[in-house]
Order: sequence, then C-alpha cells, then structure tokens
Amino acid sequence: MKRQIRAAVGTGLFAAAVSAVILTGCGKEAEDGKVKIEVVQYKQEAVKVFEELEKKFNETHDDIELVIDSPNDAMTILKTRFIREDYPDIIGIGGDINYSNFLDSEMLMDISDYEGLGSIKEAYLQTAKDLEFVPTEGNYAVPYMANAAGILYNKEIFEEHGWTIPTTWDELTALCEKMQSEGVQPFYFGFKDVWTCLAPWNAIAVDLAPSDVCAQVNRGNTTFAENYREVAEKEKALLEYAQDDPFAYGYNDACTAFANGEAAMFAIGSYAVPQIKSVNPDIAIDSFVFPASNDPERNVLNSGNDLQFSVMESCENKEAAYEVLDFFLEDENVQMYIDDQNAVPCKQGEFELPSMLNGMTSYIEEGKLVDYQDHHYPSEMSVDAMIQTFLLDEDENAVDTFLKRFDTEWVRYNRDLIQKVQEYEEEQGER
Repeated sequence: MKRQIRAAVGTGLFAAAVSAVILTGCGKEAEDGKVKIEVVQYKQEAVKVFEELEKKFNETHDDIELVIDSPNDAMTILKTRFIREDYPDIIGIGGDINYSNFLDSEMLMDISDYEGLGSIKEAYLQTAKDLEFVPTEGNYAVPYMANAAGILYNKEIFEEHGWTIPTTWDELTALCEKMQSEGVQPFYFGFKDVWTCLAPWNAIAVDLAPSDVCAQVNRGNTTFAENYREVAEKEKALLEYAQDDPFAYGYNDACTAFANGEAAMFAIGSYAVPQIKSVNPDIAIDSFVFPASNDPERNVLNSGNDLQFSVMESCENKEAAYEVLDFFLEDENVQMYIDDQNAVPCKQGEFELPSMLNGMTSYIEEGKLVDYQDHHYPSEMSVDAMIQTFLLDEDENAVDTFLKRFDTEWVRYNRDLIQKVQEYEEEQGER
C-alpha cells in the first residue's frame, strides 16, 4: 500500500519542498530470481555479528538474498536516503525518539500479523508502544535486544571489604562514605563526554519520576520542575563520591579506571562491559539496579529497546521480510548476539545471560523494568549537555535554574508535538 509521508515532527527529516513523497518499492526480485531484502542497522559495535548472521542466512536460504548494511552514522544516512526515496526493507534502530519520528511520518509497516511478535516479552512490546506520540493502532516494531543500566561493581573489591549491595538511597550513600573512609574510591565518572551524564540520570529517574512524564508534560498535565527535582538533586549529590574533577575525564578514561580497580562502582549501562573487559579481561563485574529511593519496592531496572526491527511501508515482499525476522529470532542467533554484545534478549526463552547481569536477572525475568527517560527527549534539546552544565553549576539555585531551563527548552523543541498531542486529546474528549 502506498502512503504519503508527512514531515516528521521537529526532526528536519524532510526538506520543506517535500510535501508529498510517494514511497518506492523495495524487496524486489533480483536477476537471479532471488528476492533481495536489505537491512540497514545502526549498531556499529555489532558489525561482526551481523556479518555472521548475513552469511549464515544466505547459506541456508535459496530464495532470498539478505544484505545487511551497518554504516557509520546510520541514522544520518537513513534520513538522507529517505529524502531521496531510497528505502531499505527493514531498519534496525534503537527504541528512541528516532523511532517515534519515523512512525509519526507513516514510514513503517503495521506488522500486527507477524507471528514472531508473540515470542517477545510484553514489557518490551509495551516499551515500543510507549514511544508513540499519540496512540497508534497496530504494531510497528519487533524488539530484539535491550540493554540495562544501573551500577556496575567490582566483585573482588566488594568481597575483600565484606560490603553488601545497597537497596536504598541511604544505604548507597552510607556505603560510599564507608568506602571513602577505607581509602576506596566509590565512583568514577567520565562526565567530560556529556552523554555519560545521562547514565546516572536515567537510572535515578526510573525510580523517582513517572515513566510517562514526557507524555504527561506534552498533554499539559504537569511540568518537569514538578517531577525532576529529586532526580537532579541526587545526581548532583553523587559528585561527593566521584574522583577529583570528573569533568576532566571522558568515557574511555572512566572505563579504563574502573577496569584497573581505581573505583569500586561505575554508574553506567551494560554496554560498557566490552570496553572495560578489553582493558582487563579478568575483571570480575556484577551489577545492581540503582536504588534512588528509600523504598526497595520502588527499585526497577533501567532497560530499554537497544535494537528493534521495523519493516518499511515500501517493502514489496512482506513475507520475505518476515522470514528474515524469523531468522533473527531463532534461539541460536539470539544467543549469538547476546554472547557478542552482552545484551539482554527481548525474546522470551531460556537464554544464557552475561554474568555481569546476575544482579539484575530477577528484574529482567519479572519484567520489572522502565525505559530510559532520554529515549523520549529530542536530540536537538541536548539534555546531556544541560545536565553537565547543571552539575558544574555551584550556585545555590542551580537546581531551580536547571529545572526552569528544562521546561523552557522542552516547549521550544517540542512546540509542534505538544500542539499535535493536545489536539488529539481534544478530539478524543480527554481535555
């Protein structure tokens, strides 16, 4: 079915002159009679595993040729291709604002009839649904892999000192003070790289702020100042337990320092483990969820869809695209990806998870998880840089200044979206 594409909200995805782009066909039959399916995926760090998947598929399928592209800066390349009406059949992207914009632009196929969706954990299916700007009928993504964020810790250091895992904020700060008294550095941060400021922010926010706070702000029901104060205060409080001048060191520095035992804990996601182990393959790492409140029952895992697949509306051979998705979801291929990337599978089943996720396994199994807050932030807003500026601000009114700016910038970068959401609410009689 051909559909017109509407300009995506606030992305600059399409030039102003492109007001009615008609999708061209993909999934066409090649000269050798095979159906060619092109997948473009954004995870550069997973190039090798996707090369192996491509090879394995083509060796076992006579009727379909699978081509997987893993370009540098894949999102920019995809957006450029979309402007040129040059569409792949399947895209593999993160569950974030980019997916929201592509869906809003009516570029993705409704795959509600895809049987493989029945094998995906409900929590991750819901995570994808929650990314919709306004409720949309149908399903448009197959969640494949997730990651998890909280606190990585050095098991040897903990065992040497007899420390137990904290389950409340007060226990965490008391542990940090105990570490300092015993000459151990609690945390190492790489805040010179602004994006790392989001790691503790997200992990704290899932405990303290509503999971749908961005949607509620868009509806005009609340403000970030009403919901993010404690989040901001507690991330700033962590600076008391950081190394000297955490803004002078970047992500690579922090990974190296943690790998070398220079800190007992690292507030980061599971995605950092491969780099840490590249420095020290023998380091014993485990993890625990960030205890941001003083109620252990409120503790949830910060986990989102790190990689999900969507079929483009332009794909001419849905059945072949579905066969590719079936292949990706075969248990042995899921496990191969897990082993390569220390990932969390979105598929139900008995998979062997990385040992560093032992402390988070129960949350994964129970589906007790909440998506990253920044998956709902527009990239143009540069929230990571805003957080860094706030953390550097030593003024007594720093929190108030930050929260006011957050609300102001949100309206600035989401004005059209806010209008769209509120118009929808009015149409539904909800305002």
